[in-house]
Amino acid sequence: MGDPGLFTPNSVTWQMHGDPMMWVAGVRALYLQALHPRAVRGVLQNSDFRRDAWGRLMRTANFVGTTTYGTTEAAERAGARVRKIHSVLTATDPETGERYGVGEPELLLWVHCAEIDSYLHVLRRSGFPLTDAQADRYIAEHRVSARLVGLDPETVPASRAELAAYFGKVRPELVAGPEAREVDDFLLRPPTHPLLIPAREVLWRRVAHLAYAALPPYAHELYGRPAPTPAVVTRRLRATGALLRCVPARVRWQLPPKHILRAMARLGPQARPAPYKVGR
Repeated sequence: MGDPGLFTPNSVTWQMHGDPMMWVAGVRALYLQALHPRAVRGVLQNSDFRRDAWGRLMRTANFVGTTTYGTTEAAERAGARVRKIHSVLTATDPETGERYGVGEPELLLWVHCAEIDSYLHVLRRSGFPLTDAQADRYIAEHRVSARLVGLDPETVPASRAELAAYFGKVRPELVAGPEAREVDDFLLRPPTHPLLIPAREVLWRRVAHLAYAALPPYAHELYGRPAPTPAVVTRRLRATGALLRCVPARVRWQLPPKHILRAMARLGPQARPAPYKVGR
């Protein structure tokens, strides 16, 4: 048997991250992350977000896939690359002139928690079967991914209660400033080829609206745009999840960079992720 990697097929993470609703969850994470002014400023000041947003989204997906399904060596290399990039990038507060590093622990922690909360929230609400204990286990498992980006695992929430306490603590710092508005505008109207604009309006906007609707109520208040009632959002998440899960996994996993298929080739067919394996 080959190297099972940092999480291994016995983890909740291994089973969850193969679900197609991870893409909706990833967009929710972008909306949430943009509400932290210092964090989103670090992104926008160090990249041409509008011109390379798709590339950034794919790089994030590749990092998640590599750390989840790749070998231990590949995951550690991916983490080292992220830490190296963070170590040299800075951002400037336009109001105070303060210059700060994007690798500050508080900023890394916000990005990490927004991602993990989004993955867990969207998948559970869309019908992925997880008990509360398994949800806590998932959060605890991601102290590993937190270490990879440069955080001290002991400072990272390891349960739903700790994650909720963290969001309660950081909530007063959140605001939908100009940078968050820029991210919001991009997510609603990402640049695309003129011939693909109809598809963007029909497909992508539905994904963006659903991801936005799945945000916590305080995020809707900050953005100033209402969302459907929680019951309606849950129904839409479940309907979308049911539709996407009808696409055969082998077909979905053929999309580059094929992390899951490579993991199964390395470890054998028993490594195939599936929701029913979470409780084993």
